Amino acid sequence: MAARAHSSILIALSLLLLVTFSNVAEAYGQATLSPSDCKPRCTYRCSATSHKKPCMFFCQKCCAKCLCVPPGTNGNKQVCPCYNSWKTKEGGPKCP
Repeated sequence: MAARAHSSILIALSLLLLVTFSNVAEAYGQATLSPSDCKPRCTYRCSATSHKKPCMFFCQKCCAKCLCVPPGTNGNKQVCPCYNSWKTKEGGPKCP
């Protein structure tokens, strides 16, 4: 019985480490884009908005400067500090 509990704990810890390292690897990969990667990443990033044209314009502008686009269609900006910290004159987020 103790062996099963030990195995379960080991499996749970292994899965936790796997998820943690995959997030680190994803964040590292996001911050090393080349300028040619910006359009496809921004196309996906802007796919869920009804304002595609301005979203694509600003996403590509931010990507060209930061060489990073956060994963997903919304949020996750903490993955790209440059992308996350670029603000408008009014103090709002510049990058979608």
